Amino acid sequence: MTRAQNILNTTSSLRASEVSKVLTDVVLGKRIMTRSSTQSWSEIYHGLMPVEIDGWQLTLFNDCDTLDYCEYCRSPDGRVGTLELWQSDGADPVELLSAWEREQLERLLAAL
Repeated sequence: MTRAQNILNTTSSLRASEVSKVLTDVVLGKRIMTRSSTQSWSEIYHGLMPVEIDGWQLTLFNDCDTLDYCEYCRSPDGRVGTLELWQSDGADPVELLSAWEREQLERLLAAL
């Protein structure tokens, strides 16, 4: 990593729209999502579930088998976004998904 990239990674956070785009790509079959936990979506039922999407590390919150929000994300280049940062900007990545995208993502999470 170059010095400029390193500076960018420590001063720039992920925008909710960037993370939402990654989630949309999963729904559309452009990216592959894998479970980073030994527990499945239904076993967690109410709690955090880590997933990986082509090098992106996300932690999603399962609220009784419903995708509620994205708690955390780290991009392959090292930038980080958190629920706290996104809420200060008005919306987390899950809120930016359409109802259809959210339903499809929940279906994919249940199948992991």
